[in-house]
Amino acid sequence: MTPTDLLKDAFGRVVESGTAVVDGLTTDQLAVRPAPQTNSIAWLVWHLARVQDDHVADVAGREQVWTAQGWVDRFDLPFESGATGYGQDAEAVGRVRVSADLLAGYLRAVHEQTLAFLDTVAPEDLDRVVDDSWDPPVTLGVRLVSVLDDDAQHVGQAAYVRGLLGA
Repeated sequence: MTPTDLLKDAFGRVVESGTAVVDGLTTDQLAVRPAPQTNSIAWLVWHLARVQDDHVADVAGREQVWTAQGWVDRFDLPFESGATGYGQDAEAVGRVRVSADLLAGYLRAVHEQTLAFLDTVAPEDLDRVVDDSWDPPVTLGVRLVSVLDDDAQHVGQAAYVRGLLGA
């Protein structure tokens, strides 16, 4: 297995889990928050897809799926087009009210762009510095693992909330 194969498998698990966690839920169920300051399934899945889209597009030198494919308009959220959910407060979290089909569609579209980028990555590319504002500087490999870690945590949180719903 190559490093790219490993990354493709890991990102594949994110899209599989992310689409499964929203499958069959209503917009109201997706918006449930276990407590006022917590995240909903809708926000968690939207956010994990937005972060993946933003970060992978950045290292790939491509436009985000969010804007390039018109997802920003389909979601019609009351945020700036570049919003990824990072740093949003509880009020903003509550504004993410969308359907399961929309969430799953966007996550799949982001996954396809991620796979297309990974098809261009050679093992030696993973050592390329993509962000020198950190000490130590962030390499492509570290950035991709960071996105995977964030995505896995959020899809797990969404699955937990779904469990609380008994769905």
